[in-house]
Amino acid sequence: MSAASYFEGQVFALFGLGGSGMVTAHALKTYGAQVAVWDDQALSREAASARGLDVQDLRKFDWSQCKALILAPGVPLTHPEPHWVVRLAQQAGVEIIGDIELFCRMRAILAPDAPFIAITGTNGKSTTTALIAHCLKRAGYDVQMGGNIGTPILALELPSDKRVHVIECSSFQIDLTPSLRPSIGILLNLTPDHLDRHGTMENYSAVKERLIEGSDRAVIGVDDTYCRAIAARSLARHQNITAISIHAVPHSLRVDENGFVYDVDGQKLSLELSDMPTLRGRHNAQNALAALAALRAAPFHLSLTELAAGFRSYPGLPHRMEEVGRRGRVLFINDSKATNADAAEKALSSFHDIYWILGGKAKEGGIESLRPLFSRIRKAYLIGAASEDFAKSIGDAFPFDMCGTLESATQRAALDAGSAMHEGAPIVLLSPACASYDQFANFEVRGRAFRDYVQALPENKDEG
Repeated sequence: MSAASYFEGQVFALFGLGGSGMVTAHALKTYGAQVAVWDDQALSREAASARGLDVQDLRKFDWSQCKALILAPGVPLTHPEPHWVVRLAQQAGVEIIGDIELFCRMRAILAPDAPFIAITGTNGKSTTTALIAHCLKRAGYDVQMGGNIGTPILALELPSDKRVHVIECSSFQIDLTPSLRPSIGILLNLTPDHLDRHGTMENYSAVKERLIEGSDRAVIGVDDTYCRAIAARSLARHQNITAISIHAVPHSLRVDENGFVYDVDGQKLSLELSDMPTLRGRHNAQNALAALAALRAAPFHLSLTELAAGFRSYPGLPHRMEEVGRRGRVLFINDSKATNADAAEKALSSFHDIYWILGGKAKEGGIESLRPLFSRIRKAYLIGAASEDFAKSIGDAFPFDMCGTLESATQRAALDAGSAMHEGAPIVLLSPACASYDQFANFEVRGRAFRDYVQALPENKDEG
């Protein structure tokens, strides 16, 4: 059966006309389905209409013949309360799914054994996804990478036995994918995040566990309480799992005190991660371990030589501890993707002599959990809505400036770091520990702005 024959003539409703929504609507239309689309934003509806889609107010839609509601992952499914379109679909007895579920159904039809690696976790999933895809491409595989990392899954090439899909999955996407059955499922870590959308940490953890439950082989980070419990339940089910740890946890892939990655059979991969700018920090050791576990497994069986070559040539991702410039001794690091304290902790743990730019729209807990790392910080530069709360958390631990804007913070941090007399290389670090929405559309826009501000700085007179 082809994908077209499976979808042809079926009726779908689709809500949410962002990038993945548009791609999904056009894909279904291409396969012969009838798709009624809607969005709460008038501009999105106008754009969809201009692209030839059937825009219908789903409050007036005939749900009786509808196969499924395709919901954008950003639309509330359960918390803080179901969106009105969710309630309408539920009242009509119509299932609610997302674009990754459509991919899974096509895979089941076209190539049920096609290699499919799905990656989730609170932090590190984009780096792990990109690192795995990079290593597989370098080893000669036909690789399709997408999902939460950027490219909508239905914009990728269709599944086949000779093609590998490496897909990053958010908790929102997993919640909309009941038949998620990857060849290899990776769960990196779990810390409080998106609780406004899941209600409790237990609910959030349960959603993430679904990816593991459906995997032929599971790779699970066991350095936090929630993931250890998930690993224990997986073992109780006699599931094929590999545990990974950046601590000395028995029976796991782990990192020794020198930062070398060990394989489960005792073979040492001679790769000093601390020497690789794109894989700095112990958190990236966890990402590398997850990639190693997946790539050493069937059907890939990459050799240690292939892994080392892939890791060394990995270019990194924008906005994740990305080097964006130097001025004399001062190195500028763009870690705009650090939208919560746990993510910012990874960057703060990787450097000393830090001139820290932070702030934005704060998440639960603020920066209190980062207090053990305050000794690494020379000075902070506060921006955005969280400034006053963060100033109270910092107290007299280190000096700080209330800068308001990212541009002002970048200029002040560059001036202070450039005139610093202490030994070592000063680091101007944008690692906001906050969402961007108070001043920027998203973390990418914030990171690009920081990069532009750094490039606009005057060159250090002592250079060259």
